[in-house]
This record gives sequence, C-alpha cells and structure tokens, in this order.
Amino acid sequence: MNVTMLLCDAATEADGKLYILGGGWSQVAAADTPLNLALAIKLGVPWDETPGQHSFKLALMNLDGELVENPEGDGIQAVGQMDVSRPDTVKQGTDIDVPIAITFNGLRLPVGGYRWELEINDEPVARIPFTVLAAATT
Repeated sequence: MNVTMLLCDAATEADGKLYILGGGWSQVAAADTPLNLALAIKLGVPWDETPGQHSFKLALMNLDGELVENPEGDGIQAVGQMDVSRPDTVKQGTDIDVPIAITFNGLRLPVGGYRWELEINDEPVARIPFTVLAAATT
C-alpha cells in the first residue's frame, strides 16, 4: 500500500481531495501549550484489496516507542474503519486513492521527539517524526 503522510496545521477531506493549511513541518514551538495539528494522509489501496473494509490506527508515540497519553491516561490515537470501493471508471490494476484528514486539538506535549505511526489492518505502513521545541517567548 502506498502512503503519503503530512503534518499540518489544519486539514480536511472533501470530494476525494485533501485541503491542507500550513503543511509540511517537522518542528513546532509549542511545549506545554495547547497544540492543534492535523495529519493529511493519502492511501493508495491496491486494486486487489478493493472493494472491502479496512481498519486504521494512527497513534502518537515517543521516541522509545511508547504510546503517548493525554492527562486522563488515554493513548493519543485515532482508530477507525473505512470502506474502500472500486469506482467503475478506474482502470483494472489501478490503486484506489483514499484521502484521510485527522485533527488533534489541545495536545500538551513536553519538549522532545515524537512520531505518528499509521497501521492499516494491524500492519505498520507509515510513520512521520516531529520535534516539540520550547514555546517562543516575546
């Protein structure tokens, strides 16, 4: 499965397209202040895996590979199902594009390194690292 993942300030999906604002960063100055971020994800689901249901899990990990938790003790992650259809207009053998936008609001992360890990059908398919820096002072 082909996967493209991009960290951004905001992202939405509409009509099979991703709309991205402030995309492509890997460092953010926001330590211990509420951080809003989004992940814009484009999956290329192989023809022979469609039509069908697929599960996904996007989890925030620290650099030791441990799931990062929110103040309530829950892992910071998004879990879901997607039904991938095979449009009649797509040539046989073509990967099916699946755009996904996932937003996380109010994250409070200390200075350090992190990575988002994406699993499709319980198989790791992509990861994207980023660093939280001390918040800028004025």
